[in-house]
Amino acid sequence: VRRLIEDLRGARVLVIHPRDAESEALIDQLRRIGCNVRGVWPPPATIPHDIDTVFQIVETSEDTIFPASSNEHPLTLVAIVDYENPTILKRLLDSNAHGVVNKPIRSFGILSSLVLARSLRGYTRRLEGKVQKLEETLKARRDVDKAVKILVCLKKVSEFDAYELIRQQATQRRLTMADIAVSIINAQETLGGFGVDATAQPRASSSYEQ
Repeated sequence: VRRLIEDLRGARVLVIHPRDAESEALIDQLRRIGCNVRGVWPPPATIPHDIDTVFQIVETSEDTIFPASSNEHPLTLVAIVDYENPTILKRLLDSNAHGVVNKPIRSFGILSSLVLARSLRGYTRRLEGKVQKLEETLKARRDVDKAVKILVCLKKVSEFDAYELIRQQATQRRLTMADIAVSIINAQETLGGFGVDATAQPRASSSYEQ
């Protein structure tokens, strides 16, 4: 928790809210916490790349665009809600916000909301990283399995021997088995584009052929 609070010092925050007393109170409180804050209205088309946290009011208009987080530009979004009705709740869900601040905005609770939102965003990023690694591992496994089947047909060896051939090539070339598997798959697909079946057996020559 202490590290989360310390990380807030110097956090780059953008407040997207009409210029009024409440937005000024929010900006002042964020500055007291130690954040580097600036306000803007109307909502910008894009979020400046130096921003890592956004406080944005949720409006009923579907034209309002909420900032999208990405690996290249991870963002923590805290939604500001004026009142609650089905339309606002749907917009809140659509925003994929990590936290919520209710109006009227008061200084009390801003720190807690900010800490929880940034903590949730960090947890989400770690999960996304694990999912991505899992997807890459599964793809690599599928590629190796496919390459093994190609070698079994091409070289008439067992699946174990085909797997060992791929492993040996990966060791010799200092590449991953997935890299070798992809090269085998690409080679087969390239030959297939020329109408050549890499797994087909060559036809025996005949003395009767001219």
